[in-house]
Amino acid sequence: MPTGHLYNANDGNLIVDVNYRLIVDRKDHWWGELTLNDFKRIKDGDSYLILLEDGRKGRCFLRKKVNRAVQGLSPLYCYQFNGNGDLRE
Repeated sequence: MPTGHLYNANDGNLIVDVNYRLIVDRKDHWWGELTLNDFKRIKDGDSYLILLEDGRKGRCFLRKKVNRAVQGLSPLYCYQFNGNGDLRE
């Protein structure tokens, strides 16, 4: 699974590294799924910047999909990310 980085859209600070799967990659709309490599609190609906493994980046919105928490371990969540416009280098 490719790795990328998730940044705060407001200040550009790195939040967490992610593993992602880009499902739709069209010029006007793109989306996929991601999991965080470390436990971080992410708010649904907030705006983030995602930097993909191939160097492309874009503004996206996250929505929590599935709770994959395992007892005794930090919870890992699966998020769906959605973006509009070009993923640019």
